[in-house]
Amino acid sequence: MGDVVNLNKARKAKARSGAKVVAEANRAKFGRTKAEKDRDRIDKARADRLVDGAKLEE
Repeated sequence: MGDVVNLNKARKAKARSGAKVVAEANRAKFGRTKAEKDRDRIDKARADRLVDGAKLEE
């Protein structure tokens, strides 16, 4: 026969594991320092200037 499972505890454990996945995604998305954000913004601006400078006029 199978083990007895407390459904309330199983439901809460499932919710915690789902929250951990969401938290990890948010840390990757929002958990950056101001210096990292500035560096990325500068790199993007540099790449945009490079692309704009290489465009051909029609």
